[in-house]
Amino acid sequence: MDDHTDQTRKPRADAVRNRERVLEAAKIVFSAGGPEASLEAVAKRAGVGIGTLYRHFPTREDLFEAVYRREVDQLSELAEQLKNAKDPVDALRRWLRSGVEFVATKKGMMAALALAVQSSSELAAFSMDRLTKAIGSLLDRAVVAGEMRGDVSPEDLLRAFFGMCYMHDQPGWQASVLRLLDVFVDGLRMQPKPGMRPAKRTTPIAKRKR
Repeated sequence: MDDHTDQTRKPRADAVRNRERVLEAAKIVFSAGGPEASLEAVAKRAGVGIGTLYRHFPTREDLFEAVYRREVDQLSELAEQLKNAKDPVDALRRWLRSGVEFVATKKGMMAALALAVQSSSELAAFSMDRLTKAIGSLLDRAVVAGEMRGDVSPEDLLRAFFGMCYMHDQPGWQASVLRLLDVFVDGLRMQPKPGMRPAKRTTPIAKRKR
């Protein structure tokens, strides 16, 4: 019985590892974009056969959606980790900079992902809900600490962020966006008048009616 159990567990563990390798490889390949962003290129980078890739992801859209969900989950997890950072503004800045990688991957699979989102309103709702909560938790902490102005909503911040990312399509656009993000975040900092303490939000953003 034990030998049989060991034999059945190993393939499952290998399958999980292969799936993660495919998703990580897909993120890199799709971020680069262009004609090289093929499923064959993903399989090669992951070190698996194309048949293994198709066993996990029967269609291109299945792979794109899985990569997308994984990126959203990772950004949500990063927000949780950064909630304990000493500097709340720096935490927000670090999250936004990580979000640039998410957009780069999304750009590389835009056409197929658009089809997946159109066919699944749940996917669109899932991503916006998770990302809004993630950035809202970090923004709220910076506002309550008196470090950032309180008249900006998580939705405003996300719209501005995505706007900056999609305004740039030339090679090397990430560097331009990262530079603009620094300017943008610094512009949201509270600028207290001499002799005055910055006002702090009394109602957390997350509890505000949208």
